[in-house]
Amino acid sequence: VQLQASGGGSVQAGGSLRLSCLASGRSFRTYPMGWFRQAPGKRRELVAAITSYGSTIYADSVKGRFTISRDYAKNTVFLQMNSLKHEDTAVYSCAAGPSTTSWEYWGQGTQVTVSS
Repeated sequence: VQLQASGGGSVQAGGSLRLSCLASGRSFRTYPMGWFRQAPGKRRELVAAITSYGSTIYADSVKGRFTISRDYAKNTVFLQMNSLKHEDTAVYSCAAGPSTTSWEYWGQGTQVTVSS
């Protein structure tokens, strides 16, 4: 089982990035999927999550700017990040449930750097 995150990079404040997380090895159709981030010196935090039914959860700091979605056929979850701020700079990782409070599978991180 593997979660492969991609799409990170360096952008200026106000820019956009789209992260992708491809799951392989099993279907996560019935699992919630989530994106987490960890900035230097800070604790890892949940950025956004999407349930198997399509319900979404967002951290207050990203509401209105980030959108999580999933493609069930491709076993992929996306994070569209708009209006990026310097404080969004972090390593972003994807994860799979089995619940939104219990994350069993983790992918490697992808670095997002936003310059002000």
